[in-house]
Amino acid sequence: MTLPVQELGTASQDVAPLPDAERKKIAGRSPTRIALDRLRKDKIAVACFVIVVLFTIIALFADQICDLLGVSADTVRASEFVDLASGLPLEGPPNGGFDPNHPLGVAPGTGTDNLAVWIEGCRTSLWLATISAVLSTIIGVTLGLLAGFLGGVVDTIISFVTDLFLTFPFLVAALAIAPILNERFGTEPEKLRTVSFWSLVAILVIFGWMGVARLVRGEVLSLREREFVKAARVIGVPTRRILVKEMLPNLIAPIVVSFSLGLPAYVAAEAGLSYLGIGVFGRESWGRTINTATNWWDLYPQFLLAPVIGIAVLVVALNLLGDAIRDAFDPKTRR
Repeated sequence: MTLPVQELGTASQDVAPLPDAERKKIAGRSPTRIALDRLRKDKIAVACFVIVVLFTIIALFADQICDLLGVSADTVRASEFVDLASGLPLEGPPNGGFDPNHPLGVAPGTGTDNLAVWIEGCRTSLWLATISAVLSTIIGVTLGLLAGFLGGVVDTIISFVTDLFLTFPFLVAALAIAPILNERFGTEPEKLRTVSFWSLVAILVIFGWMGVARLVRGEVLSLREREFVKAARVIGVPTRRILVKEMLPNLIAPIVVSFSLGLPAYVAAEAGLSYLGIGVFGRESWGRTINTATNWWDLYPQFLLAPVIGIAVLVVALNLLGDAIRDAFDPKTRR
């Protein structure tokens, strides 16, 4: 067996150095780097990432985009845009052609610009889903770390609480809790706007952290038996430092995967709850638009299609991107 040149006692003058391309091939790569390389080679993942970035830009710069396009979701005089007898728009769909001033038409009955409502709904859905996903991930990771590493009574209590929350039907609890919070704290229109948003976030977080906690707990149960963790405990490293410095970096992959798969679920949940009338108030939402548009389906189907297509495209893109991230971080897959 021939030793590498760098391990010989004296340097050999007959061995030429490796070319740069060859050195890059054999250079060690971290698991994260390998996963990112896989994602870059996945055309579906790249396309979904572009779609998600586009929706994110719309959500972040909703006001600026509306100003740029010359549309607004502010209340308008309905008589200027709709027929008061039928409630249908005077110009544009469903009875007219394309209206450049209102690319997606106007809402029947109110005359509000549908494009502005769609952009505002995108911002509401993405902000609410992102905040809920981040908070539920933080809670789930924290409880999962404590349960898996400490074990004993702590693990028993946390596992019991997790199973207890999993037994509650989410929809029934949401239907019961949201109206109570809105009536108790949202006594004024401006307060209701804020309270309804954060009450929906609270409901999604309360019933969304359990899956992350169980996933992290299972990973920690395996990691705590590794040599580097046992060595850290033997030399007296504090528990908090072991959890943060030793455990958490090894849990990045499952946490990222769980977050990427949970985000579209929160987008769909927000739309569903808003459709049922227990979502956000005082701000535009895709779910609220769908709830209103279903009554006009026979006369004005375009009114319903815009928010439905928006939800479908965003949720499918997030799901496919989440699947790609899961496959990229899984060392058993070879894509």
